[in-house]
Amino acid sequence: MSNIINAKKPIPLQVHSAPDSGFNGVATFYDPLARLVYGPALQHAQRWLLPYIPDGATILIIGGGSGWLLQQVLLQRSPAHVLYLEASEKMLTLAQKLNQQQTIVEYQLGTDADLQPHQQFDVIITPFILDLFPDERLTQLMHRLYSALARDGLWLFADFWPVQQQPLVWQKLLAKSMYLFFGILSDVKARQLPDYGAHFKALGLKEQQSAAFYKGFVQAKVFRKSV
Repeated sequence: MSNIINAKKPIPLQVHSAPDSGFNGVATFYDPLARLVYGPALQHAQRWLLPYIPDGATILIIGGGSGWLLQQVLLQRSPAHVLYLEASEKMLTLAQKLNQQQTIVEYQLGTDADLQPHQQFDVIITPFILDLFPDERLTQLMHRLYSALARDGLWLFADFWPVQQQPLVWQKLLAKSMYLFFGILSDVKARQLPDYGAHFKALGLKEQQSAAFYKGFVQAKVFRKSV
């Protein structure tokens, strides 16, 4: 694992350009809306990943939204340092308010493009963010995250990924509705769920564990970087 970072003062918000910041418009009601549609399933999927985070790990959470997942990481695990990278300024502000006095957390407004070449993380968490991007942008994003993942590091994934090879009709309709809704309100560019398996395979990441939620429409997975 990476060396422990002893931060004696709260690390200030770093402001950078954020071209994928369309969730500013839904920040105040995104979490209640998700609970209304999916109940606790999305939170259960993310919480399932937490035991796989080693103590003393350096963690990147990208697209964590309003900070609920960060709160759970800090309550249940003992990381050395967390970089909370979020493209929405309003989401980032909510996350900071929810997790005040946490000196090991660095809040950064930006995207994968703002990661520095020298930055390496033991754990990268992508909570319901990879589904937002069309294939070309997703390939770019995942390659950048792969480069930032340390050797033997873990990629913790939670997202809409139907277990069935051919998604059920209700799953197709729900996915289509999500893309229509967030395409209008948040300028989400994707129009269908990605082929996650092909992307992870192209990176050479090895799946370690998996669990399904919301009748198989949501999956949480643990991948390991072995080279």
